[in-house]
Formats: sequence, structure tokens, C-alpha cells
Amino acid sequence: MSLYDDAVLVLKGYEGQEELRQAYLDHLAAHPDGMWKACHAGHLTASALVIDPSRERVLLTLHRKLRMWLQMGGHCEPQDTSVEAAALREATEESGIAGLTLLPGGPVRLDRHSIPAPCHWHLDVQYAVVAPPGAVQEISDESLDLRWFAYGEVADVADDSVVRLLEAALARI
Repeated sequence: MSLYDDAVLVLKGYEGQEELRQAYLDHLAAHPDGMWKACHAGHLTASALVIDPSRERVLLTLHRKLRMWLQMGGHCEPQDTSVEAAALREATEESGIAGLTLLPGGPVRLDRHSIPAPCHWHLDVQYAVVAPPGAVQEISDESLDLRWFAYGEVADVADDSVVRLLEAALARI
């Protein structure tokens, strides 16, 4: 199964955010290249919120380009076999933590946000992952910093999209 076909199946099975979910599906139907960064009309991305094993904190990255505290995530790559695999790969690469485990049940949220030209939109499919006990994070080239934040601190450092992702992840736990 192609990554495109996987994305369509994941989105068709996602419950919630009906209008946005349909917008993602419509975008993919209109743009067969909508999984890839080269699609300037917008493209799917995959991200994951990293939760500590005690389920009391989340790991956020201070994004190098955006200078914002965000969840781990980014563009799908040709080697990704599924949107879930892309989110897990991105979370592992950007956190430096091996052995992350996806929360069951598929994506926890969708978030569409505008990005600078030449592209127009990121259609982010958002997951949540749990770090293994004893996990030690390592800053990647895409990050200025990595830091664990208690749930109650997230709204003080991150934007509303990250807060909404945290709320959706907590509802899943």
C-alpha cells in the first residue's frame, strides 16, 4: 500500500474534526502529490507529542526556524510506509529517543496551518507517543533546545495548537 493510500485510509477512519478531516481528504483527491513537500498547494505532515513514561510531562522542541516550542514532526519521506510511521520517525529523529511507543487508536488530532511560500499549507496528522523509562533526549539539527514541560506549563510556552494537541492526547490516555 502506498503512503498516499494509507493516508486516505487513516483519514477515513479518523473520528472527529469532520470538516477538517474532509478538507484533508478533498485535498488529497485534488492533489495526488499531496503527501510530499513539493506539492505547493499544501501537503500532509506527520507529528507526535512525546509523553514521559510517568505521563506527567511532554517533551517539546524549540524549532530552529520558527523559534517556537512545538511537538516533534515534519514532512513525510519516500521510505515512510505509513503516516503513523512518519510521525514515529520524526519523533525519534527530533527527540533522539529510541523506543518511543505510539498511543493506540491512530491520530489524536488534525491541525492545518499556513506556512511561508512557496508552499501554502501543512495538513498535520498528529499522534502521541510515550517515551520508554530512562529515556534521554538529544537535540537534533532542527532544534535549538529540547525540554520536558509539565502539562500545566505547556500553555505558558507553546501556542494554542500544541495546547489542543496535549488536550487530545490526555483524553486518549
